[in-house]
Amino acid sequence: MSAAPLSSLVTGELSSGNISATWPRDSAPTRIAIQISLHQTKKPCGAVVRFTAEGTGGTVFYWLLKWVLLGPLLKFIFRPTSEGADNVPEAGPAILASNHLSYADWLFMPLVIQRRVTFAAKAEYFTGTGVKGFLQKAFFSGAGQVPIDRSSGSAAAGAISTGLRILAGGELFGIYPEGTRSPDGRLYKGKTGVARMVLEAKVPLIPVAVIGTDEVAPPGKVFGRLVRPRVRFGKPMDFSRYEGMENDRFVLRSITDEIMYELMLLGGQEYVDVYASTAKDRIAAMAKEIGGGAAAIASQVQQQVQQRRHHGDEGAAEPDPDAAASHT
Repeated sequence: MSAAPLSSLVTGELSSGNISATWPRDSAPTRIAIQISLHQTKKPCGAVVRFTAEGTGGTVFYWLLKWVLLGPLLKFIFRPTSEGADNVPEAGPAILASNHLSYADWLFMPLVIQRRVTFAAKAEYFTGTGVKGFLQKAFFSGAGQVPIDRSSGSAAAGAISTGLRILAGGELFGIYPEGTRSPDGRLYKGKTGVARMVLEAKVPLIPVAVIGTDEVAPPGKVFGRLVRPRVRFGKPMDFSRYEGMENDRFVLRSITDEIMYELMLLGGQEYVDVYASTAKDRIAAMAKEIGGGAAAIASQVQQQVQQRRHHGDEGAAEPDPDAAASHT
C-alpha cells in the first residue's frame, strides 16, 4: 500500500470523538489515531487532541513530519514541483542518486513522492550528549536519516554498508554521488561508491535532479530567497550488464560517469570533472591567500597613514599667541 496525503487518509466522524489516520511504511502499515475531545463552555468550544501511535518511533515521527508537522508547511510556502515521480517504484528497493546543491535537498526530494526515503548521515548527528544531543538524534532518526556504519573502517565504506542494509530491507535509499554539496551550483565528479552499491545490491537506480534549492538555502546561509524548488526523476538505470564486476575500478568509474551524465542532463548543470571536496579545498586556500594578502595590504596602509599623521604633526607650525592676540 502506498502512502497518501493526510486529507485522503482521515476516516470517521467528528461526532464520534475519534479521527484515525494511517501512514503505511514500506514493509508494514503504521497507524496513528488522533483523538479529539470536545468540551462546551461559555467560551468557544475547546478541543483536546491526543495522538496514539502504533509502530516504531522513528517511522511514526517520519510520517508525522511529512504529512502533518513539516511537509504541509513546506508545500504551502515553497510549492515544490516534480517531474517523473512515477519512475520511482511503488514497492521494493531502489537507489535515488541525486545532485547536491543545498542542505534543503533532503527535505524537498522525499516530499514530492509517496514512499519514505532514507539517507546516510554523519555519525556525529547521532552521538551527541545531553538534551541537545538527544533532540538532534531523535530528529535525524525520525526524519529518515541513519548514521553511517563506520565498522568497516572508512566513511565511504560505511556509507555503502549502511546503504546495502537499507536496500536489503526493501526500502528506498538516497545518496549524493558528489559526496558533498556543490560550492558554486555546478555538478562535480561523482565518487564510485554509488556504482559499487548498485552492483552489490542488484537494484534499480533512479537519477534525481533537485533544482532551485541553492537559492532557497545557499551555501553558508540558513535561507536565501523564496523560489519553487523542482525535483526531476529520471528513468531507472540498469547496470546488470556489469554484474560481478564490482571490484573493477574502471567499470565503477564508467558507471559513475554514466550516472553523473544523466544528472547533468536532468538538472542542466555545468559539469566539472573535479571532486567537489577538491574544489572546496581550493576555494578555501584561495580565500585564505586573498585574506592574508588583504590583511597585509591593510596593515601597510594603516602604517602609511600613521606615518603621514606623525610627519604632519612634526611639520605643523606652533600657533603664535601674539599674532592671535593682535586680532583681538
